[in-house]
Amino acid sequence: MPVTPVYIICSPRPLVGKTLVARLLSEFLLLKNGTVNSFDINLKEPSLLDYLPRTTETADVIDTYGKMQLMDRLIVDDGIAKVIDLGFHAFDEFFKMTGEIGFLKEAARRHVAPVILFVADTDRVSARAFPMLQQQIPPNALIAIDNEHVVRGELPAAMEGGRVLRISALPTFLKTYVDRLTFSFTGYLRNERDSSTELHQWIRRNYSSFRDLELSLLLQGS
Repeated sequence: MPVTPVYIICSPRPLVGKTLVARLLSEFLLLKNGTVNSFDINLKEPSLLDYLPRTTETADVIDTYGKMQLMDRLIVDDGIAKVIDLGFHAFDEFFKMTGEIGFLKEAARRHVAPVILFVADTDRVSARAFPMLQQQIPPNALIAIDNEHVVRGELPAAMEGGRVLRISALPTFLKTYVDRLTFSFTGYLRNERDSSTELHQWIRRNYSSFRDLELSLLLQGS
């Protein structure tokens, strides 16, 4: 790729499906590219590290050392896509840090393309957080994730007006199934012979959305 993508999945709210999106994206990139570097910045379990221990490492933004260590890994144009599962507790500190150090400008200089995937909610905290990101992040790099399991209806106007990636809600019994630590989305696609199942179609639809997102990065970097 002409640029190295860095996907930052985030929300100032817990329990909005952020880690689910990070899992899906990490598995898609691993399937497509053969490699991915994922970073888990969370307090509670289960987290991304529990689901994908072979490709995930923990990180923190609590102190200066942790911040710089993480930034050093993200700013490298090595052709390996990065995925960050950013816990709600670290949301404010992370974006305060990226603003202070000029992360976006430095990333562009080094042919690294950060993409912010904001998992939407209709609460006041999310309503305040998204405009803050709009002030810091270019419109083509800020995407609202419409997780229908969380947002049952229309997105807030500010989020609907930009780039949106929609994830349809799964029935409760299937959500319980995919929430198991041993479950793999790619493994299911490979092992389930019936491609007409609801879960098979759901995974393929989300993988296709991620493929389109990656293609848009290719066009931007060409």
